[in-house]
Amino acid sequence: MSFRKEPPYTHGVTAQTAVVLVNLGTPDAPTARAVRRYLRQFLSDPRVVEIPRAIWWFILHGVILPFRSGKSAEKYASIWDVEGSPLKLNTERQAALLRMRLLERGHRVHVTYAMRYGQPAVADVLDALKAQGCDRILILPAYPQYSGTTTASIFDAVFKHFAKVRNVPELRLIKHYHDHDGYIQALKRSVLAHWDANGQPDKLVMSFHGVPKRTLLLGDPYHCECHKTARLLAAALDLAETDYVVTFQSRFGKAEWLQPYTAPTLQELARQGVQRVDVMCPGFTSDCLETLEEIAMEAKAEFLHAGGREFRFIACLNDAPAWGQGMMEIAEQHLIGWPTLAGAALREEERKQAEVSAEQARQLGASQ
Repeated sequence: MSFRKEPPYTHGVTAQTAVVLVNLGTPDAPTARAVRRYLRQFLSDPRVVEIPRAIWWFILHGVILPFRSGKSAEKYASIWDVEGSPLKLNTERQAALLRMRLLERGHRVHVTYAMRYGQPAVADVLDALKAQGCDRILILPAYPQYSGTTTASIFDAVFKHFAKVRNVPELRLIKHYHDHDGYIQALKRSVLAHWDANGQPDKLVMSFHGVPKRTLLLGDPYHCECHKTARLLAAALDLAETDYVVTFQSRFGKAEWLQPYTAPTLQELARQGVQRVDVMCPGFTSDCLETLEEIAMEAKAEFLHAGGREFRFIACLNDAPAWGQGMMEIAEQHLIGWPTLAGAALREEERKQAEVSAEQARQLGASQ
C-alpha cells in the first residue's frame, strides 16, 4: 500500500486543533449532469444502499441515473439560491458561526466544513488541515441522530482517508447529539419564534428522514433516537401527546421504510378535519432539497389538496444564534482535554519552545 505524500515531520512545531462540520452533500449545480455525478457517488455507497453490488449496479446505472437525474435536477432548480446550493450555503454559515462562538469562548481552533458526497470532499479538507499543522481533529456530523446510513458513512470516509496517511492525527468523532440540551433548546427557540409570529397550529408534525425498516431490525438506533428527540422537544414546548406526531419522509423503492410516512399522514390529518399543521424537520440541521422542496412544496400541496386549510413550514436551524450556541456546547464537550484555550495554547507553545532551546543548548554543549 502506498501512503499519501506529506511534509516531513518538524520537531517543536505546536500542534493545531480543528473542528470539521460534515454534512451529506449537494450537486455542484441544478443540472442533470451535476445531479447524475452526485447521485452516482451518493447511491454507490454501500452504507446507503444495502443491495448486492452486482444487482444494484445495473439498477443504478440502467434505471436511476438515466431517468431520475433530470427530474431531480428540476427539483434542485426550484430551491436553488442565487449564491448556490442552500445546503452548502447553510453549512458554510454554520461553520463560520461555530468558529465565532468557539473563539468567543477562548478556543484557538480551526473550524471548517466538508461534504460526504460532492465538494468540498472529506479527504481534501483533511489533507488541507494536516498541511496547516492540525494534529488533533474533531469530526462533527451535521446529523443529530446516528444512523449507519449517514453518520457511519462519514466515519468510513475519515478512516479510509487516514488508512493511507503515515502520520495520523489524533481523532475524535461525535456519534450523535439527538438528546443534547443545546440542540433541543435550539429547536425549541426555533419553534417558539415561529409561533410568536404565526400563532400555534392544530398539530405539530415532526418529519424525520426515513430509512428502510430492516435497518431498525438489524440494530440501527436511528428510529429510537428520532423519537427521543421528539419527546424531549415536546416536553420542552409543554406539548401533550395529542399535539404532535412523528413521521418519516423520503421513502425510496418498494421496501417498507420506517412509518408512519409523512405525506400519507398529512393527508389523513386533513381528512380528519385538522385545519392547520406546522411541519418541521428536526433531523436536518440545514435546509436542503428534502425540506425546501419535499416538505415546504410537495407535502404542503398534498395536505391542502386533501382538505387542509393552512400549512406552515418551520425552517431548519441553519445559522440561528441558538444553534450557534448549541454547536459550540456540543463541540466544547468533545474538545475537553485538548489544549485549545488561548492560555493553554500559549503555555503549550512556550513549553515547546523551551524544549527546543534546551535541545539546542545540549547540542551546543556536546560540541564544545
